[in-house]
Amino acid sequence: MKLDGLAEFADGKILAGVRDRVGYLVINNPERHNAISLAMYRAGAEQVSAMAADPEARLLVIRGAGGKAFASGADISKFEQERSTAEDVDIYAAASKSFSDAVFHFPKPTIAVIQGYCIGGGMGLAVACDMRLCEDKSRFAVPAAKLGLGYGYEGIRRLANLVGPSMVKEIFYTARQFSAAEAYEMGLVNRVLAPHMLAAFADDYARRIADNAPMTIESVKAITQALQGHEADLDLAGLDDMVKACFDSADYIEGRRAFMEKRKPEFQGK
Repeated sequence: MKLDGLAEFADGKILAGVRDRVGYLVINNPERHNAISLAMYRAGAEQVSAMAADPEARLLVIRGAGGKAFASGADISKFEQERSTAEDVDIYAAASKSFSDAVFHFPKPTIAVIQGYCIGGGMGLAVACDMRLCEDKSRFAVPAAKLGLGYGYEGIRRLANLVGPSMVKEIFYTARQFSAAEAYEMGLVNRVLAPHMLAAFADDYARRIADNAPMTIESVKAITQALQGHEADLDLAGLDDMVKACFDSADYIEGRRAFMEKRKPEFQGK
């Protein structure tokens, strides 16, 4: 995917925009392996929220620029300025959480396309996505225990929902880097591809999703998100309404007619 044409935010360190019904967000700090600063966390959250409300964006693809890293987490070089006091730590944590929460609660599909390193907060961001596609030379780690950092409940719960509590403990206790093969084996990533195949594969996935019925996909996402949440927060009636709305939609009529007429359906999301 070419980066030209995407709008720049946070002094060009965050790129975002919608193309052909696909929303893109690019972490553009390759000289620091796409480390994420406070300003980048804030800009990322704002742009994800904007695309959540944009009917032209039927899904969101997140990737890193430069080909060597998806994201290497927080920019440690800025810790003295941005995380030196308890108040600063709280501000930074809130910005980081806002970004990952915006991705996790994005009502449409999200895909992390991972080249190279996916470390710390970068891995947390990838875990917040629905699917993770990586190249076979990608590396994954959460080195919090090497830095004395705390790691919040939501991030650990999301990771545990993917890989299980035992693997979460191994990831955090050892703080070591895991290979793409290990990440696939533990259920952290959906697909592992040769580097030259990753972009085309991701583009094909995005195109397939964008062509399918948005209301159906959004209802499935809402239900699967509910499965990962707290039982006390379940809104079964609301989820049932989303399913019923699919059957009441013009897209349901279009899907039936397209099938009978042996043509590709043109879904409008209504």
